[in-house]
Amino acid sequence: MGSTIVPVVIVVFLILSGIKILNEYERGVVLRLGKYTGSIKGPGIIWIIPFVDKMIKVDLRLIADDVPPQDIITKDNVSIKVNAVVYYRVMQPEKAILEVYNYLYATSQLAQTTLRSVLGQSELDELLAHREKINTHLQEILDKDTDNWGIKVSKVEVKHIDLPQEMQRAMAKQAEAERERRAKIIAADGEFQAAEKLAQAARIISESPGALQLRFLQTMREVSTEHNTTTILPLPIELFKPFFGNKS
Repeated sequence: MGSTIVPVVIVVFLILSGIKILNEYERGVVLRLGKYTGSIKGPGIIWIIPFVDKMIKVDLRLIADDVPPQDIITKDNVSIKVNAVVYYRVMQPEKAILEVYNYLYATSQLAQTTLRSVLGQSELDELLAHREKINTHLQEILDKDTDNWGIKVSKVEVKHIDLPQEMQRAMAKQAEAERERRAKIIAADGEFQAAEKLAQAARIISESPGALQLRFLQTMREVSTEHNTTTILPLPIELFKPFFGNKS
């Protein structure tokens, strides 16, 4: 009786030890005696041959990898520090296990070197003004390089560009000078438009002598509404013409 129980216990133990549970977002790459069997297990309850099969779990969820700050010298010789974040996921678990030793570490290192390489070929003004274009370029390069690893890079975002203090002061002066330039242009343009209108008004008044008299009366009306004690008595200029005649 005892001799029959032992084999049964061993069989039950082997069956139970081969049972694995994979979550919905996990897949299992099975190696049988060190060789890839060609099948991806999961999700749910699966069974592998104990002591023969080895299963490696791979997470299929989106991974957000924070790229640490990188010291970069731009194309116009400005030293900056830049950090970024890379979003990617495993699309082919077998490649992520068989083609690269550690796909998480490899992707992180590739993101750092690519960030330094791409930003080092750009000028500072381009980095600040066309960040979205640079993000797209980084994403395309990383996605192409990680394709052999079964990884899809969906997005790259440059989070922060740290400028030296002297560069920040220079850019602040430049922005202030630009604002002053625009203000002077706007003021000059306003004066030019006002001069044009005054010239048009002068031409109209010169063509109609009565218009000058009407303008004078309008000015008198505006002065009278200011609640002052000044009294102005308008006199026609023709009254003084005899006094300014040519002397013989």
